Amino acid sequence: MKQFIHASLSEAKSALDQLLANPAALDEVAKAADAIIASLSAGGRVFSCGNGGSMCDAMHFAEELTGRYRNNRRGMAAIAISDASHISCVANDFGYDEIFARYLESHAREGDVLLGLSTSGNSRNIIRAAETAREMGVKVIILTGRAGSKLEPLADVYVNTPGGQYADRVQELHIKVLHILIELVERHFCPENYA
Repeated sequence: MKQFIHASLSEAKSALDQLLANPAALDEVAKAADAIIASLSAGGRVFSCGNGGSMCDAMHFAEELTGRYRNNRRGMAAIAISDASHISCVANDFGYDEIFARYLESHAREGDVLLGLSTSGNSRNIIRAAETAREMGVKVIILTGRAGSKLEPLADVYVNTPGGQYADRVQELHIKVLHILIELVERHFCPENYA
């Protein structure tokens, strides 16, 4: 059993090392933080969305901004598109592909940010959300694990974190990137928390 534990941790470490050695990906992370900071500075909001584990990560991202990350500070305007009644209503009436797009259509405004998580980069409901966001003047940040996906041309910022053959390694890198984004936003607005 221990050999599997060691192999899993080694694979995760290798994926993180590859991200750390990828300056283009790190530049995209910085651009994503800049976009979020610019929106929040102008009174905008950040909407996050994903499917399955990626939805949980989108929720985690939003609650760390509205709640607390490391130290106390004011709440920040972040919303995970995860309301079960909205999702079931829109999926029933318009189809599952529209669940995030319809929420943005109802709540987002020009100058807001959409942070979409899709390990494949091809999730149809994230694609529809990105299309809707662009039509509305909402900046699109995509976290994925694949280059050349259908979401890439729809993104203003495209953070690609390939983690191996399966989605779990990509999701592990995504949560690291999300925590970095939260830290960078906090460092901008609340530098006293990092003094």
